[in-house]
Amino acid sequence: MKVFYLILLFLLFNMLTGVNIESSPDDELLKIFSDMEEYNLRTYPEGATYNGDHRYDDRLSDNSEAAVFKYYDTLRAYMNRLKLVDYNNLSESDKLNYDLFKSSLEENLAGEKFKGYYMPMGQQWGIHIYAPQLINYQPVSTYEEYKKYFSRLRQLESKFDNTISNMRKGISEGYVMPVFLMDQTLPQIEKIIAENPEQSVFYSTLKKENKLTPEEKSLVENELKEIIVKVINPSYKKLYDFVKTEYLPACRTDAGVWALPNGKELYEYSIKSYTTLDLTADEIHNIGLSEVARIYAEMEKVKDLTGFKGSLQEFNEFLKSDPQFYYTEKEDLMNGYREILKKMDEKLPELFGILPEAKYDLFEMEEYRAASAPQAYYYSAPDDRSRPGYFYVNTYNLPSRPKYTMTALALHEAVPGHHLQIAIAQELKDLPKFRRDLGVTAFIEGWGLYAESLGYETGMYEDLYQLYGALTFEMWRACRLVVDTGIHDKMWTREQAFEYMKKYTPNSDHDLRSEVDRYISWNGQALAYKIGELKIKELRKNAEEKLGDNFDIKKFHDQILKNGAVPLPLLENIVNDWIIAELNKRNLN
Repeated sequence: MKVFYLILLFLLFNMLTGVNIESSPDDELLKIFSDMEEYNLRTYPEGATYNGDHRYDDRLSDNSEAAVFKYYDTLRAYMNRLKLVDYNNLSESDKLNYDLFKSSLEENLAGEKFKGYYMPMGQQWGIHIYAPQLINYQPVSTYEEYKKYFSRLRQLESKFDNTISNMRKGISEGYVMPVFLMDQTLPQIEKIIAENPEQSVFYSTLKKENKLTPEEKSLVENELKEIIVKVINPSYKKLYDFVKTEYLPACRTDAGVWALPNGKELYEYSIKSYTTLDLTADEIHNIGLSEVARIYAEMEKVKDLTGFKGSLQEFNEFLKSDPQFYYTEKEDLMNGYREILKKMDEKLPELFGILPEAKYDLFEMEEYRAASAPQAYYYSAPDDRSRPGYFYVNTYNLPSRPKYTMTALALHEAVPGHHLQIAIAQELKDLPKFRRDLGVTAFIEGWGLYAESLGYETGMYEDLYQLYGALTFEMWRACRLVVDTGIHDKMWTREQAFEYMKKYTPNSDHDLRSEVDRYISWNGQALAYKIGELKIKELRKNAEEKLGDNFDIKKFHDQILKNGAVPLPLLENIVNDWIIAELNKRNLN
């Protein structure tokens, strides 16, 4: 009888830990990955829908504080399961998968103490912005699909309530946003509240093609109007009133996260998280100053080539004020991007051995968020490829969207930038799902900025103004290193950051203020671009020097992209191993 109970306890232990005595360490690891993937889909059903998994189309994720605590407990449980895997007997590829998965868990768990869930919204993110975006990827073709969509919309009430509850707790513990950022959320929230339901952004789903019968369409229309009147509008109104009357008076006036509890430690965590390197704020600040000086000299040269007589600041003012550099119609701006990308598409085979199957398209940024949003975003295609990846273009305030930066921006957001890199990563089917989706910002944004530089060698910047525009974009990212560290480490004010950006870039005042506010609300993220780009360029230079005439740009790019997004130290190892392999091949021949 004792043996029976021992066996029973052993089996129960196996069930609880996920360990199977008959499975190999590699199988155990893959089971952990599979379980974690399913957990993520189940607890973040909006993401599942976005990626083409429609099992949870009637659900929303739980953003309550209790759900946050449960999330971190779940991560700890997965870490404990991971420790039971026999690392030494894993295959080499799964050792790498193990290390990256463990590193991701550790990074997420290390962030728990900073209580980001107490500051769940700002001028560029939050439930007020994300909720309407359901429209862009929720299936609404049949009556049953509409019923699932309506189930989601009805659950928004609790998500808004949870947001307010979390922000109240943030007030009590000192985790609050800057007042000048939260001021910008009020008009965003207000724009969603439509007295006439048919004018609501949520009503626009009825404009999509569908398979509804006349009777079903009538039912759907009536129910949607009811939800807008009884759920959407009251939820937004409650959030508006809370922010205006309760939250804004409690907000901080200082821009940097140094003003938050554990603010210095938070910024150190952000630096490591976004750059993947062991750099201090001072080191990054100095890199930024050096890059600003170098790029400034290049901008002077191009300015002189245009024949302009005057200082660089005067040239920048000329670019900002002359109507020839701006479109007056949104459609012309969109078509201008299409022409640029058509030209770049034709050049991709010169640079890459592997190209993605997923398509991309342009998408005009929604009006309700455009005023406080950056110039562009990229949203990836779902795994099932049921729609393309989207290069979101901000058409708000056309006099702040110069023509001369369009080429660099298109190359960054679409091809050979984000779309090409992310789509290739998604299509690496030999990698576990978490690897294909790994969001290593220094790699992803570093690649995006590096992709802009590929315009030089492909003739995309033959026009001197587009060439200058590319340099201004690089200058913009170099300034970010100075400004982000200035705000969050050196206690710069918002105005100091703005004046620094204005001194070195020709961006419009509107654009610069939006950018500075972005760095304030998203500490550390802006560091990833230049740090990542510098590393990729360093690796390319090293490969070119060591391989000489045998350097193949296609092979180099394929090596960079073949493992998906990875931390920069690992990327360096991958490229160095490739260089050694190429040199060995040459020696054998």
